[in-house]
Amino acid sequence: MERDITLTVNGTEHELSVEPRTLLIHALRDEMGYTGPNVGCESSTCGTCTVHVDGKAVKACTELAVRAEGSEITTIEALNEDGELHPLQESFQEEHGLQCGYCTPGMVMTAAEFLEEEPDPDREEIREALEGNLCRCTGYQNIVNAVETGAEKMRTETAADGGTVEGGD
Repeated sequence: MERDITLTVNGTEHELSVEPRTLLIHALRDEMGYTGPNVGCESSTCGTCTVHVDGKAVKACTELAVRAEGSEITTIEALNEDGELHPLQESFQEEHGLQCGYCTPGMVMTAAEFLEEEPDPDREEIREALEGNLCRCTGYQNIVNAVETGAEKMRTETAADGGTVEGGD
């Protein structure tokens, strides 16, 4: 028996009917066309499906779509603004933090939430924050470099906008 739900994804409300067992990742990709988050292990091991639910990084392969009703869901598609890449997206490109790119959306979404909490992390903190995300084809060194560079860009942007950054310089 299907259930009618409303999901707010990237600021847009979507009404859909899903089986109660439908995973959020499948609702996002198959029902609503958000193909940025990827399906990987479907057991929360790899992190390719990571999205933000109410600002927190969540592995969408272990979250039921019906449980996400009433929450604000953000996918990788919403990180860029006015066609401009998010500083983390730029940094992954510049630092060669991706190869095939399959894990990249999950890595970026995990890092984005982490950097909101810890805007000036050291390299070990970055590694710990990303430990729930796997990459099978790129060395993790470049991914850590990308997050470190992205953090610096985000701090610079915040300072340029007149904001303050907790834990920052």
